[in-house]
This record gives sequence, structure tokens and C-alpha cells, in this order.
Amino acid sequence: MAPASYASVEDPIGRLIRKASFIMTAKSENVPSINDQTTWGIGTQCVQGGFVPEVGGPRILPIYQTASYKFEDVDQVGRLFSLEESGYKYIRTGNPTFAAFEQKVALLEGGVGAISTASGQSAVLLAVSNLVKAGDHIVSAKTIYGGSYVLFGTTLKKLGVETTFIDPEAPAEELRKAFRPNTRLLFGETIGNPALDILDFDKLSGLAREFDLPFIVDNTLASPYLTNPLKHGADIVIHSATKYIGGQATSLGGVVVDGGTYQWDNGKFPDFVEPDRLYANTSYWGKFGKAAFIAKARAQYLRDFGVTISPFNAFLLNLGLETLHLRMPRHSSNALALAQYLKGHPQVNWVNYPGLEDHRSYGRIAKYFNHKGASGVLTFGLKGGIGAIRPFVKALKIASLVVHVGDARTMVLHPASSTHAQLSREERLAAGIPDDMIRVSVGIEDEADILRDFEQALQAARKE
Repeated sequence: MAPASYASVEDPIGRLIRKASFIMTAKSENVPSINDQTTWGIGTQCVQGGFVPEVGGPRILPIYQTASYKFEDVDQVGRLFSLEESGYKYIRTGNPTFAAFEQKVALLEGGVGAISTASGQSAVLLAVSNLVKAGDHIVSAKTIYGGSYVLFGTTLKKLGVETTFIDPEAPAEELRKAFRPNTRLLFGETIGNPALDILDFDKLSGLAREFDLPFIVDNTLASPYLTNPLKHGADIVIHSATKYIGGQATSLGGVVVDGGTYQWDNGKFPDFVEPDRLYANTSYWGKFGKAAFIAKARAQYLRDFGVTISPFNAFLLNLGLETLHLRMPRHSSNALALAQYLKGHPQVNWVNYPGLEDHRSYGRIAKYFNHKGASGVLTFGLKGGIGAIRPFVKALKIASLVVHVGDARTMVLHPASSTHAQLSREERLAAGIPDDMIRVSVGIEDEADILRDFEQALQAARKE
């Protein structure tokens, strides 16, 4: 049987050109077609989006385990390398397995295109590097993943890019003070990790529009099932696909999604408008229009950084997406049950879960989320601090001590001694991470078994 042709998994650059054209014309037609994957429900998109099988070809997305592609002649190769023709050149910038996975995530988020990367961290780096250079400035929420905080506050600072960290819950008039003439982006997380506040999209997207800046949102902990930041004012969406998108903790990967909403010809981003001499003087804004961001990121920074996902990982992450719409409701309901149980426990100082009705972000779920549920991550403080945390964690049987979230299995972590250990105690407290915090990524096991496991571990901790 012949393998599926590349036509069934359209190359990324060709996809961008067609997608940008579709955006400008689709709204006038108003006639949904079953052939238009954007009209499908989220469950159908999760299962079948991104890949169109051909008659006689594989029904399941193949793993294109190849680093190179065959060409007709040297002229075709020249056209590919000058962006005059769409197609795959070399695995570092594209692969049919990547493309199907990217198209599915872009479909789920409502974007014009996407790039898959080797990790969530590389997705953040790729997206930000596409916008800033030495001398530029970033405004970022301080309640973000520790790795992103260090990337912005330390690594990029060494490269000449300064970041001002803000409290996303502060009033808009106070947040305005953080922006400068050389600010080039605003960054936040839908659900802060691990502070778990839900982003006030209206306020932050309003600030981004006021200062005419792209708004980048890391949607990892919410996933495309619970919310789509592009619907609420974001311009770029990032995922650590290793988490809920994959759902099985087998594969490292990240995704950057371009919303196609930002006007790059405003004078702040000349690299998007001016000709790129390395690609036959192509203007990304002129050639790709609304999809200029993702086209430039692929052509320049994916090429230069080489943060490319493997075909096998892209295949596994795409497979994980097929059950996203089934897993997220279970993660959310189990997390709510555990949060309610811990909230009434005498050994617990406090519980933080946005699905609790008295949580400060609870109202934003109804406002910004597509479905009921607040994802599967919660935090709580254990009385006795680290002296109680050690025996508690050791006594767990179903839950495991793991540096990860978003897996089908329940797992716990002490952020102050692991993911956020590189921050000072003052920085951790400012990010909402006290020393007694335990982070729980609640899996999809039976609810009763999760509660029993936590109860016996709490009893073991009390005996110490």
C-alpha cells in the first residue's frame, strides 16, 4: 500500500498562505460545510482534525521518520529555500507528521497556523525571540511557571532584553506604569503555575491594545478544551504539549499558535515588513499577511535555533489530543472533589483551586472558559511545613512525586524545593508560592481512590 501523499498533510507554509486567504473570505459565505473542519465540534476536531486520509492511504497519521525530502531539480530547491514555493525542505523546519499535529492544535485554538517545538520551554523562547532583540523590553505576569520566569528574568537579560514582572491582579492604572516605549510584548498564563489565578483577559488584552503590543498567553494548564485565549484578546498562544495535550507523560513537545490578529506593520516590528535578504527579499507581512508571525518564526528562528520536535513525539502528542475532550472533564471533576475534601481537613492550612466557589478567580471561569471545569491542578498548604510534607509524600501510594503536570496519573510536587528553587524566598512569595505549598496534578483515576490515598498519607504525616 502506498503511503499517504504530502497533500493529505499540507506543508506549513502552504497551509499559512491558504489559511490567511480563508480568513478573509470565509465570513462572507456563512454556509458551514462538513468538509470545513472549523465547523466541527471540539471532540471531532480532537479525534480527526488536522489530517485528511486519502483513498488507499493510511487512515491513521503516519510517522514520517525522515530528515530529508526528494526534489525534482535544483530549481525547485532554490524556490523552496527562497520561500517562492511551499513544501518541505529539511526536517528542522517541517515534516508531514509535525504539520498534521500543528494543524490540529491551530484548529482547536482557532489560529491561522502553528509551529511544534522540542519542548514547551522552547516554544516560549521561539515566540519571544521572534519579537525582541537586545535593547527591547517585555512586560510579563510574575505568576508564571518558574522556568519561564528564569528565562525572562535571567537568561534573556544576559542577551540584552529586560523584563518587568507585574502582578496581573493589580489595577490597570498601576500596570500601565510597567510599559515603556521599547516594550514589545505582554506575556501571561491562562492559569498561573502554580499560583492558579485565572488571567483577567479583558484587563490585560485591553492594556495590550492600548500600547499596541502583541499579547502572548501560555494556555498549557487550561488546554484548548477549557478556553481559547485568542477569543479573549490574545494574539499568540503557547502550549507545553508535554502536559494536557499529550496527557501521558511520554513525550516532550511544545506548540506556538498564531492568532492572525496583530497588525505587524505598525512601525514597531520592521523585521516583519522589511525584506529578508536571506529569503529572496521576502516581506513576511507582504507575503503571508495575517500569518506573518508564524511564517517568520519558522523561516528564521526554528531554522536558527533548531528546537525541532521529533516525528515520533509529534505522533504521540497528536494521539494524545484524540482524548483531550474526554480527559479534561475528568481532571476537573476529580480536582474539585479533592479540593473540597482538603478544604475541610484539619491538617490543611489552605487550599487553592479556581473551581472552588469562594476562589478569587471563580467568576472568570464562567466568563472565559468554554466548558465547566477549572482543570486538574490545585495547591494546598500542609500544617507542619516541610517536616510534614516529607512523610506525607513518602506515604502516597496512587499519587507519585513527579516534576510534571497534566498526566493521566495523579502526581504531587513541592515547588519551593524543585521547580521554583532557583528563585529567592521573596520572589517565590511574590509569585504566590509559600514554603508549605504542595502542588497536585490530579489524574483521571477513580475519585474515591484518590481521596483514600490522600487521607492515609495525611494520617501518616500526622504520626511523624
